[in-house]
Amino acid sequence: MAYLPREGRSPTVVWLGGFRSDMRATKAAALDDWAQRSGQAFLRFDYSGHGESDGRFEEGTISDWLSDAVSIIRARAGTRPVFVGSSMGGWLSLLAARTLAGTDSAPSALVLIAPAVDFTDKLMWAAMSESDRRTVTESGRLLVPSAYGEPYPITRALIEDGARHNLFGAPIAPGCPVHILQGMQDPDVPWRHALELVEHLPGEATTVTFIKDGDHRLSRPQDIDLLVATVAGAVSA
Repeated sequence: MAYLPREGRSPTVVWLGGFRSDMRATKAAALDDWAQRSGQAFLRFDYSGHGESDGRFEEGTISDWLSDAVSIIRARAGTRPVFVGSSMGGWLSLLAARTLAGTDSAPSALVLIAPAVDFTDKLMWAAMSESDRRTVTESGRLLVPSAYGEPYPITRALIEDGARHNLFGAPIAPGCPVHILQGMQDPDVPWRHALELVEHLPGEATTVTFIKDGDHRLSRPQDIDLLVATVAGAVSA
């Protein structure tokens, strides 16, 4: 598994990227720049089948990528890190917090950007036509057009495995404060999806910032400034 550590003061900020994203993407690079300037420890990595890590993307599942995240956090993130999860990384941050609860690797705070919790079920499967569902079920994969590049495969293994990690339907107790940044013009993770997540989180430990003209990437200069300020606040709290 490929990763890029930056030494600095604790707690380590850990970047958990999105579906088909990589550790050199805009927001991760911006946080690394901030960490270098501020002397903060920072860790970013690529899940298997993503970026510079080994493996085929098509063979990956939520279980695989969660295992990647938990392994690198345990090995490299030190005590009580801060997780910053973007899109799918928001879901994995919550799952990793649950997995690591009661250990020194449990997070001290979560910053979630357009968190795509339960996305394989709520945002993929639910949006598919009956014909597309039949293709996934019978052939095992479906190629889906992407606004961000080449079409990508959605596999039956991804959908079935993702359902085993669904969080909605029961209280979510990450054991630390949660800060959510959500664009209201996000076509991939609608802002109402973020509200559904908030309904499952402890109210006193959750803050939400809606960016009215923000899209899914939230990578404009003003979005990056907000992200850095939010992470800096979570680190110093």
